[in-house]
Amino acid sequence: MYEPTKKDKFAFGLWTVGNRGADPFGPVVRPRMDPPEIVSRLGELGVWGVSFHDNDLVPLGASPKERDAIVARFRKALAASDVTVSMATVNLFSHPVFRDGAFTAPSFDVRRYALQKTMAAIDLGVELGAKIFVLWGGREGSESDAGKDAVEALKRYREGLNFLTHYVKDKKYTLRFALEAKPNEPRGDIYLSTNGSMLGFIETLDHPEIVGVNPEVAHETMAGLNFYHVVAQSIEAGKLFHIDLNAQKIGRYDQDLRFGSEDFKGAFYLVKLLEESGYAGPKHFDAHAYRTEDIEGVWQFAAGCMRTYKILQHKAALFARDKEIQALLKEQKPTPPYSRKTASAIAATRYDIDRLAAKGADYERLDQLVTDLLAGARGQTLSAS
Repeated sequence: MYEPTKKDKFAFGLWTVGNRGADPFGPVVRPRMDPPEIVSRLGELGVWGVSFHDNDLVPLGASPKERDAIVARFRKALAASDVTVSMATVNLFSHPVFRDGAFTAPSFDVRRYALQKTMAAIDLGVELGAKIFVLWGGREGSESDAGKDAVEALKRYREGLNFLTHYVKDKKYTLRFALEAKPNEPRGDIYLSTNGSMLGFIETLDHPEIVGVNPEVAHETMAGLNFYHVVAQSIEAGKLFHIDLNAQKIGRYDQDLRFGSEDFKGAFYLVKLLEESGYAGPKHFDAHAYRTEDIEGVWQFAAGCMRTYKILQHKAALFARDKEIQALLKEQKPTPPYSRKTASAIAATRYDIDRLAAKGADYERLDQLVTDLLAGARGQTLSAS
């Protein structure tokens, strides 16, 4: 029941399972895994897709001949493992040249180099079959607002994204962009710090129709937001092009924990939303194993992400079939569209607001039933058949 299938569209990044466990206080604890090896192990686990930053696959400074040889080996591994490239992205945050941003950098040459690097990453992703290109502005921000005009920085950001959307259109690529927000880290403050900010920003671009969002559990939780609500807004706006699944404790650094390992109830509502909304994109686990783990622990981590999703998927089906839970969910009528007749009817209606105010919502009972369901105290034989 909880084994992943290709239909689940589960995906991992080369940098996720390939994370070597370094942190600001200690060096790497695991050996490097070759990208074809990662693809092979993902295939064995039943994973559908793999994603990568440009330099996860092709080292910075590789010659064209070296690049082509690396891509050929990777393509062969994809075919042998029946794994697809679910998404591509670009690293605009590791090299010191980007220490003050990429598209928002004060330096004209740095901004042009960021465009050059991103265009090459787009070409690489398209070559390997990617249909989605994620952009995370990890260095697009500041520590001291004296050094940058935030208004001008946002204008530069827009200029860069407009350039790239025109590039994709000109090349006739069937590629869509997904913008990823984060409030802070590695910068003190990152521009367009929440998913809602990204949704507003997208509408100011030249080609908003090919730009959506890639919300991440950890990033929105760092900002103290309800991720279920964040994703619901993205779906309602028609802009959920990609999603990063992991777990996070509020008030901590970006932890990228195994999916569902924190806020189990929040993870449940997220899975329920994705399954019931008809979201058909990748279910991408942007997380990594604890630093305590060896290589085999990494694969236990990857299997655990998918298993938890499948368990919660099953719980969502039980929720929909539970008669007692469904009886508490009142049918809600939509607000009628405006017309003079409707407006006049509403204005003339007398509402007994004291009676309306006295009626409880029964949410305590409903929430406990959901808790029982998630804890295994309500099964398929308990009002759920």
